[in-house]
Amino acid sequence: MTSYYPARAVVDLGAIRDNVGSLLRTASPSAGSGAQVLAVVKADGYGHGLVPAARAALAGGATWLGTAQLGEALALRAAGISSRILTWLYAPGAPLADLLRADVDVAVSASWALDAVLAAAQETGRTARIHLKVDTGLGRNGIMPEELGTVLASAVAAQSDGLVEVVGIWSHLALADDPAHPTVLAQAAVFDDAVRRAEQAGAHLEVRHLANSAATLTNPRLHYDLVRPGLAVYGLTPVPDLGSAADYGLVPAMTLEARLATVKEVPEGSGVSYGHQYTTTERTTLGVVPLGYGDGVPRHASGDLPRRPGGPVRVGSGASARTLAVAGRVCMDQVVVDLGPDAAEQAGDTVVLFGPGTDGGPTAQDWADAAETISYEIVTRLGTRVPREYVGDVDLPEARQGGPAV
Repeated sequence: MTSYYPARAVVDLGAIRDNVGSLLRTASPSAGSGAQVLAVVKADGYGHGLVPAARAALAGGATWLGTAQLGEALALRAAGISSRILTWLYAPGAPLADLLRADVDVAVSASWALDAVLAAAQETGRTARIHLKVDTGLGRNGIMPEELGTVLASAVAAQSDGLVEVVGIWSHLALADDPAHPTVLAQAAVFDDAVRRAEQAGAHLEVRHLANSAATLTNPRLHYDLVRPGLAVYGLTPVPDLGSAADYGLVPAMTLEARLATVKEVPEGSGVSYGHQYTTTERTTLGVVPLGYGDGVPRHASGDLPRRPGGPVRVGSGASARTLAVAGRVCMDQVVVDLGPDAAEQAGDTVVLFGPGTDGGPTAQDWADAAETISYEIVTRLGTRVPREYVGDVDLPEARQGGPAV
């Protein structure tokens, strides 16, 4: 079967590399001082491709990679990536022995997780490198501060027996995108206390890490030994109210584009798409874009003009380029754009849903605004049937379209 799809996501690996370089300069403003960068490549590299994104991040100066799921960490190792990898989200019964054999660092977020890691260490005969995650106030995964002493005692005892090395203490912020919020400093205080307790107990800490993308960009106080940017690696800002991607030296790495499938004239008063949520007000030209919610285009970005504009689409090029809004409901496989009565576009012409925005075109943040969500969701929800094509001057001989199956 011939591989064909009338749309594609073009991923600029050079942008990912350069974004990481910029983040590294933010975290380590002078040589020999500051924090290392752990590039978070979970969720298939935020939709950009797990292995290609990881390699580009390492080329930019990241020394660690982070994944939520264990399978993602193992896929990185299977691709020949040898950098430090931390993985953190699993349930009882997870194949922790496979992680230890692959020399992957493992987060411990509960006492049962420590027991499971110890069992895996005994099974494999390998010393587990663990990072104790403390719930400093997010109310999600992590050891509660009042339980930390018990877990620390068990972990340090196992460290003495050669079963584990407690190499990290870490946590996650609830409101890092609001750097002046009182919870940020409150969580930092809890975190500092957890670090002190771990060091006093005898943990062999190599890294202390708290900062996500937002804290990396806005709060140097929280950089510690390691920062964990995710969204910013891909050139998107986690704090759009505080500054654009360009303000932080970031370039969006993904461009989502498609070829018009149908271009046709319709009369005034024509209903468009399901429910006729949009009706033409004059004789006009409609263009069908072959991407829909089955590909990850958010249905919440449907258009009901003039009451509510839909997601933006860039049509044309050069001086004739225009940014229009989706007309009517987003369907599973397609959206419609009202090209206007004097449209010059034809079937087969390329349109852009989002990209870097340097030419005035729409960005992932614009789509997030249209759908009343966040740019994280726009890029990570992009479906697997949309092919990823890689550009940029990063030498990635093993990178392949779409990345590995995980």
